[in-house]
Amino acid sequence: QRGEIVTLNNYAGKKLVLYFYPKDDTPGCTAEACSLRDNYEALLAQGYAILGVSPDKEAKHQKFIEKYNLPFDLLADTDNAVAVAYGVWVEKSMYGKTYMGTERSTFVIGPDGKIKAIFRKVKPDQHAELVLGALS
Repeated sequence: QRGEIVTLNNYAGKKLVLYFYPKDDTPGCTAEACSLRDNYEALLAQGYAILGVSPDKEAKHQKFIEKYNLPFDLLADTDNAVAVAYGVWVEKSMYGKTYMGTERSTFVIGPDGKIKAIFRKVKPDQHAELVLGALS
C-alpha cells in the first residue's frame, strides 16, 4: 500500500496470516477485512502478523485501510503474480460468464516460512473465526 516491495523475507522468523481477496471496498471483502480487524488483537496475542493481498492498486488500498481503520497492511498484486504463485488466480463465473479472478483464500505461514494451513473459498464473515479456531 506504500509502493514498497514486500517479500516473505520481511517476515522471516515470524508467524503470518496471508489472505487473498478479490477487491477492496466490496461487501464481502469489507466484511472479511473488518472481521480480521475486529480479531486483530487475538491474532497478535498468538504472535501472528496479517497481510492482505488483492489486485487493487496502492491508492485504493490506502483508502480502504483509512475508511475501515484496518490495522494491517494490504499488498497490491496488480499483475497477479503473487496470486498465481499461490494458486489463487483462478477461473470464476458469475451470471454465466467466466473470468479470471482472485479466490478468497488464506495461508497460515509459520516462522520457518512453511505453510501450516490453507483455507480455500473462505466465507467473508467467518474468516477470522476460522483462522483463530485453527490456530488455537
